[in-house]
Amino acid sequence: MTATAPTTPPTRMRNPAVVLPEAMRPLLAVFEAAKSGGVPQATLELVHLRASQINGCSYCVHGGVLSAKKAGESDERLHAVAAWREARCFTGAERAALALAEAATRLNDRADPVPDAVWDEAARHYDERQLASLTLMIALTNLFNRLNATTRQPAGASW
Repeated sequence: MTATAPTTPPTRMRNPAVVLPEAMRPLLAVFEAAKSGGVPQATLELVHLRASQINGCSYCVHGGVLSAKKAGESDERLHAVAAWREARCFTGAERAALALAEAATRLNDRADPVPDAVWDEAARHYDERQLASLTLMIALTNLFNRLNATTRQPAGASW
């Protein structure tokens, strides 16, 4: 018996922000603002990748890996993002950013969605501008994850 490859569900529609380009422009402006907050681009890419993994957004996981590699991330670190707590290749600041990304993505997992301990650890490593940058990147990633997952945007499609 020959195994058949699973088929992926068809895309429901184009990304709504592409269908309505007047929506894409301000979203891209938020993305640019997040990049201007003083957080290393590689850290923003790690945060984007981790939130996308949690949300199961194959489009953003695929594109996020490509963007992270362009920002200088190694395959070793990219492979370890899903298990960052056990991996030794992340700095304290990166760990704090990844913890913040997880908490802000999994809002319904606990009574206090972003516990003070998570926030305080991030605030130990990042100033207010950088925290704003991280928070905007996490929020925007979650928005795009939801648009892409809802409309079944396929992995491997270009950004």
